[in-house]
Amino acid sequence: MTDAAALRRRTRELLAAHPPATTGRLEFLRARFDAGLAWVHFPEGLGGLGAPRSLQAVVDSELEAAGAPDNDPRRIGIGLGMAAPTILRYGTEEQKRRFLKPLWTGEEVWCQLFSEPGAGSDLAALGTRAVREGDHWVVNGQKVWTSSAHLARWAILIARTDPDVPKHQGITYFLCDMTDPGVEVRPLRQMTGEAEFNEVFLTGVRIPDAHRLGEAGDGWRVAQTTLNNERVAIGGMRIPREGGMIGPVSKTWRERPGLRTHDLHQRLLTLWVEAEVARLTGERLRQQLVAGQPGPEGAGMKLAFARLNQAISGLEVELRGEEGLLYDDWTMRRPEQVDFTGRDAGYRYLRSKGNSIEGGTSEVLLNIVAERVLGLPAEPRTDKDVAWKDLAR
Repeated sequence: MTDAAALRRRTRELLAAHPPATTGRLEFLRARFDAGLAWVHFPEGLGGLGAPRSLQAVVDSELEAAGAPDNDPRRIGIGLGMAAPTILRYGTEEQKRRFLKPLWTGEEVWCQLFSEPGAGSDLAALGTRAVREGDHWVVNGQKVWTSSAHLARWAILIARTDPDVPKHQGITYFLCDMTDPGVEVRPLRQMTGEAEFNEVFLTGVRIPDAHRLGEAGDGWRVAQTTLNNERVAIGGMRIPREGGMIGPVSKTWRERPGLRTHDLHQRLLTLWVEAEVARLTGERLRQQLVAGQPGPEGAGMKLAFARLNQAISGLEVELRGEEGLLYDDWTMRRPEQVDFTGRDAGYRYLRSKGNSIEGGTSEVLLNIVAERVLGLPAEPRTDKDVAWKDLAR
């Protein structure tokens, strides 16, 4: 199924058999998955047809024109952008068939249990332990900055299974049931007032070996698939011209000429051009994904995303003057999805500060671009061949 016309016919057959106006949302999404129209580049039987990724736009345009429901991708972004490609690449057939469909339909929300209080930028230094006991692994530790943990049914988790080898070698990747005994989720309130993130405590959590993804001790390699996809999902998301942060400030500029100054005009023009360059670069990156898994280039997109968001939101606060210092609501809440452009200018300014931390800190991503994209010499690493248990902490 590599022909656009054939995909269009198949989509119309789905719409005829399940009219969006009379079919329940979840029923329609399940039927779409079964028809291979969820993500057309996935294999048959797993929501796809083995078609080129570029043909997904044919399906999406037909469904949008018919008013068909989507799967609320912002709400389930971690599952779609990180868990799914990793499960597809490293999962067993049983794991793929168990997890991919409810992940895509949104019936099961996913979160990411990677970062720890002592292992954020240096993720490979993580200390959460998983010890094998028969057919299960017993996990103890703490994870932090976990988006959607308060909503999640499942989590992608990396834990240390061998402390006697260097830090990158003794890690294993698991699929963790967030409803299991011993999993405790606590909110982390941010300076925006929300608790969009969480900290997660794992105490004697028993994970079946059947929920291990990849080989024991090979978790760091598996996690690279997740991290590369995460950076593309954050920095390379598809947006229209003047989408994202540049949209609200451009709208304010056009509608309120009394706020304009020559200096702000020059800065806005510069940022508008940079935002458009980043948008088009993201489009090119997505086209490159047709050839396979994303590489380290996604780190550059994530860097640009963070820098632009912070610069643009800062300009917007300046443009609005005293009004830009106001804040609409400090109420503590636990949102179901991240909205980088929601609410007012003050929210956008505060929320964008996290963009240079989440999904890999800008400092670490600069190293990735330098070493893996530009081919510059790697920084000296004195702990490269030292067993994790012997590292200073």
